[in-house]
Amino acid sequence: MARILVYNNDTNAMETYIRGEDEAMPYNTNGTLRVGEFRGTSKSPTLWTDKRTMQAWNSFRYIYGRGISVGSAFKRAYEGGHTRSESALRWYFF
Repeated sequence: MARILVYNNDTNAMETYIRGEDEAMPYNTNGTLRVGEFRGTSKSPTLWTDKRTMQAWNSFRYIYGRGISVGSAFKRAYEGGHTRSESALRWYFF
């Protein structure tokens, strides 16, 4: 189980969710981002994000059209791990 803090940019409030590793992240469309995938290698019992980041994930997945790892979707280009097509989508979306 993870405690997930989500800053809601629309209401200017912090929201708290308790989710299992195999459950979808808050504000995630069609369960495409599970808590365990979002957590990665972190051992922290508390994870945090904001609503806009989750909405960006939903949009990125829609544009990409298939599964994509969290690292590929949100890593900065200079951190590596991108193929040419992923970098092009990053430029297009962000």
